Amino acid sequence: MTDTGDRRCRLSRFEFLMGLAATGLPVSWLPEVAWGANQVGPAPVEEIAPGVFIHRGVHALASAGNGGDICNAGFVVGTSGVAVIDTGGSLRTGAAIRAAIAAKTPLPVTHVINTHMHPDHVLGNAAFAADKPVFAGHHKLLRALSERSEGYLEAAKEQLGSDAFAGTDIVLPTLGVESESKIDLGGRTLTLTARPTAHTNNDLTVRDSSTDTVFLGDLVFVEHLPTLDGSLRGWLKLLDVLETEPAARVVPGHGPVSMAWPAAATDVKRYLNVLAADVRKSIAAGSTMTSAMETAAQGEKDKWQLFAEHNARNVSGAFAELEWE
Repeated sequence: MTDTGDRRCRLSRFEFLMGLAATGLPVSWLPEVAWGANQVGPAPVEEIAPGVFIHRGVHALASAGNGGDICNAGFVVGTSGVAVIDTGGSLRTGAAIRAAIAAKTPLPVTHVINTHMHPDHVLGNAAFAADKPVFAGHHKLLRALSERSEGYLEAAKEQLGSDAFAGTDIVLPTLGVESESKIDLGGRTLTLTARPTAHTNNDLTVRDSSTDTVFLGDLVFVEHLPTLDGSLRGWLKLLDVLETEPAARVVPGHGPVSMAWPAAATDVKRYLNVLAADVRKSIAAGSTMTSAMETAAQGEKDKWQLFAEHNARNVSGAFAELEWE
């Protein structure tokens, strides 16, 4: 991993360039910021409801080619400020999202909200350092990111390569949501709700009151195989609760930029139920975890992208949880 001083140096260069916007120079300068051979232009975004913009990440493992741009990220524009929900998996991706915001509005970014700890959702936070926003998340996010920061950065540099990784760093939350918190963006309110352990132990949902749009983070995957880093039983239980909470539309952590609710949960619930049933059968038959990793949920193989990359790890997590039932 690059030493702390080197990361701090690169971040300072980025803060200087992003600070150009605050000097009154045209925001059109922002898309010209470059890191090595990579030009940082505005990320493509779609307005799924008035003032709600979403950038869709690709279904892939993080790599130099995609710059860690592998999750959905978005922003909500009020009359006094902008809130960003997830920032991508590198400084470069976060900078592209920041440039997209600058192309849509001159309003300041007042809040950066992370739906959970995973690097593809948080490593773009540093792109917003010059805005000096409130960085918000679940109250358990601070500890989770602190404990995993070194590993996340080492893995990101290896996956992305030095050029795409340049300047990427962990930015810890400054606001931890214990149960529920409201953010006033001027003319619209965002409600941040801390959820019990499910996909991770620090899942947070965000509801925009003006459009009844809910950002679900990785509590919902579509097309991309769900990844388990929390509690299988807790995830299924939480999805049942979320289905009782109406929404005009939801934004999944991976998949289309907008979906109907609760239909968006259909595939992830099916997979998680199949995973649970197959792992329980393996445990009841006295099979080892290694054996279960080769057989459980194989009926789902052709229904998901990145199945081979993630299913075995999901099985190991489920096995460790369910063998103690």
